[in-house]
Amino acid sequence: MFPTVREVIALDPVRVGAPRLVAGESGLDRPVRWVHSAEVPDIATLLRGGELVLTTGIGLPADDAGVRAFVNDLAEVGVAGLVVELGRRYTASVPRVMAAAAQKAGMPLIELRRPTPFVRITEAVHSLIVDAQLAELRATEEIHQRFTELSVEGAEPAEVVHQAAQLAGCPVVLENLARQVLAFDAAGDRAELLLDGWEQHSRRVKAPPTSGRTGYDPDTGWLVTPVGARGQDWGRLLLRWPASGTAQDFSAARAVALAEPGDLGEPADDAGTVGSAAPSGPRALGEEHPPPTRLVILLERAASTLALGRLIRRDAEGLERQLHGTLLSALLDHSLPVSEVALRAAALGIQLERRRLVGVVVRHRDESLVAGTEAAQAALRDLADAASQAVRETKQTALISAVDDRAVGALLAVRGEEEPALESFAAALRRGRADTLLIAAGSGVDSLREARRSLVEARQVAEAARHDPAGPALHRLPNVGLAGLLHLLRDEPRLQTFVERQLGALLAYDAEHPRDALLPTLRVFLEQGRNKAAAAGAAHLSRPAFYERLARIERILGVDLDSVQACLSLHVALLARDALRG
Repeated sequence: MFPTVREVIALDPVRVGAPRLVAGESGLDRPVRWVHSAEVPDIATLLRGGELVLTTGIGLPADDAGVRAFVNDLAEVGVAGLVVELGRRYTASVPRVMAAAAQKAGMPLIELRRPTPFVRITEAVHSLIVDAQLAELRATEEIHQRFTELSVEGAEPAEVVHQAAQLAGCPVVLENLARQVLAFDAAGDRAELLLDGWEQHSRRVKAPPTSGRTGYDPDTGWLVTPVGARGQDWGRLLLRWPASGTAQDFSAARAVALAEPGDLGEPADDAGTVGSAAPSGPRALGEEHPPPTRLVILLERAASTLALGRLIRRDAEGLERQLHGTLLSALLDHSLPVSEVALRAAALGIQLERRRLVGVVVRHRDESLVAGTEAAQAALRDLADAASQAVRETKQTALISAVDDRAVGALLAVRGEEEPALESFAAALRRGRADTLLIAAGSGVDSLREARRSLVEARQVAEAARHDPAGPALHRLPNVGLAGLLHLLRDEPRLQTFVERQLGALLAYDAEHPRDALLPTLRVFLEQGRNKAAAAGAAHLSRPAFYERLARIERILGVDLDSVQACLSLHVALLARDALRG
């Protein structure tokens, strides 16, 4: 917001006085907060720092110690620089002791070799500062207006980042907490140069707090602020300042040429010189050039817009998901008339009438999550989000909601052919999660009144598919194997009677002889395809011992284990018992 000493020297009212840099070139890029004229030696007590002090020297001490103390006091209070007009107190040049003290303190010392009205310098600098402050206020107002509009419009993150980069004229990157880029705008730079090796580069960006939660890392040149709300940050927004790698001018609108080297002359100290007289161009990026306040405000406002947008989308999706759940439940338990379900769905933008409807159930294969726990609920929400995204990707419409503690249900309103639409939905859903999801679909129906049958069938197929790990990507009723079929029939009394008739005697024997149970022997024999030698090896028994156990099983059950028909019945009974117990 403030001009530098270098820029003040370049102003016409100062150039009239034939300015000459005497000492303190290293401080030429100090900002000038205000201009103050003074002719008393103890003026430092009235200053706050950042002032450019103008003096003729008529009131300064005559002795070297007093002059040195005057300069040191100004340096300690943090003045931007000291300008001395020659002619009244000092004629040819300022005292060498003054130049040496200023050089040691790194404080710019400039002599004006011709008479110069201080009021014109003061007016010019103060006008510059006020104009810059007004420009900053206008820029800040534009920032707030632009991002308020983006918030109201519900702009996507990419658009928010693009607008931030446009306003700043610098590259902007939005990343998540894993340092993965979610959105970026290179602001005219090459994207590959900006993003190549981004994760490693991002982890090197350290941002000490400089304004609230926002910080600037001068080593990497990135301004950083976290993105999040309600105490939960989910990303970072980074702005590279400056884009070119060098400090930008105080204001592009008032860019001026600096004084010519000949105008400034050659500085001197006790040794003859105190440094180069000519002020160089913009200094390299470093700690002396932090981003202006305007960019801090811009980045924080953009981060707030991103956080607010995410909250709004989540709240909207949460409410929409609840409505979806209400309608799915209504179809499953007949709590609402079908006509009302269709009407409410249409109000949500989901057309269920005159569509091919297919019930789908999606669940994680991982059974280790305890139902009802926070982790399980989070996994279920992620699963519902993934199903919604898959529906959008495949340009379908659907009611989507959790149907129990472990599964998400969807009633797809299919456009076009049923099978390709389901396959594309399943492919989109499994992308990146191929081995973790189980997807089951019911039979397609042409009426909303029949949708319950498709949903129930999808749920049953999903339950059955849990016991068939080698199934296809999309499970449907024809794909359900014997284990799955028996699982679907597990509540059928005739199946329970069949299990008892086939295995009851052996189960009773095992109950009386728990240390010598024979059911595991029968299982391994049947699973090894009735190969007695292979089964004995799998059971870790000698062949004679294994054969003796098989003979006991034949006596207890009254069957011939060499009979394919008898063994088939026993194997089906074992699978049915597993389904009953599962």
